[in-house]
Amino acid sequence: MMILGLDASLARCSAAVLADGAVLAEAQDEGGRGYANLLPGMARDVLRAAGLQAADLDGVAVTVGPGSFTGLRAALALAHGIALPVGRPVVGVLVAEALAEAVPAGDGRVLWVAIDSRRGRVFLHRGTAAPESAALDALPPPCGPVAVAGDAAVAVADRLAARGDDALLTDARLPLAHHVAAVGARRLAGLLAPLPAQPLYVDPPEARPPAGGLRPPPDAA
Repeated sequence: MMILGLDASLARCSAAVLADGAVLAEAQDEGGRGYANLLPGMARDVLRAAGLQAADLDGVAVTVGPGSFTGLRAALALAHGIALPVGRPVVGVLVAEALAEAVPAGDGRVLWVAIDSRRGRVFLHRGTAAPESAALDALPPPCGPVAVAGDAAVAVADRLAARGDDALLTDARLPLAHHVAAVGARRLAGLLAPLPAQPLYVDPPEARPPAGGLRPPPDAA
């Protein structure tokens, strides 16, 4: 299965092509304002390096969140722009699913993925549960030993350890596109439940319509 993976969810932008689990090409760039603008060029470059065109793909996998509002939407728009003209599917991948690919399994710990949502809060994936918003100073109690990943992993692991909880800090901080592609390939094969390629928002939007309602449209001249 030939999959293009795309990610611009956090402070890294990356693209990769996977063929039956093997990485054919990958590119990435760390943070910085406007970094998501690099993603179209990365997608073009990895496809070229792999000797492929969009029509050669079986699908495009892209992270849907939680994460940067702008980065998520930029990556999703690009994924649909690549896949739609050639009739290929786009599959959504959670940031937590992509990070879980980088964490060795088998030690019995439940994986917590903590994504910084600022203002002293995190988006928290606990195992297979749906993501939730939590305050760093009021984290839920673990039911046993946990491993912590994500860009807010250090802050979460420190607070858990200060309470006496058994928390192991992992090296997985930011998603990589080849992990996104690997999860996407399993989803396309029917081994994972479907996930729409739409932005995943945990908190309600901060912007709200004015109390008096929106202004009516101007009359046509």
